[in-house]
Amino acid sequence: MTRWSQEVLRVARKRYSDEDALKVLREIDVHLHDGLDVVSSCRKAGISDKTYYYWRKKFGGMGRSQLSEMRALRKENERLKKILTELQLDKLILNESLDYLKPKV
Repeated sequence: MTRWSQEVLRVARKRYSDEDALKVLREIDVHLHDGLDVVSSCRKAGISDKTYYYWRKKFGGMGRSQLSEMRALRKENERLKKILTELQLDKLILNESLDYLKPKV
């Protein structure tokens, strides 16, 4: 295996938290400001340019406070989805019970 393919495999296996991704994005922005191109900046940071563009799309110009707010909103959204599912199930059960209890004419 060549050195380049080993490096690609190493990079491909690493998982980044959202905070780490923001840190890498800021690092790449510094490299870009210093005149490096995107591919070289990404290589220095240890990620692919595809990952860079994905993170840019996902996080945009977010800071840490916005990231934590986004996480809180996602968590709240999941909680509300679970509540909605439970209420829909309750409604279904009540409607079926009502149909069962209605006198047949």
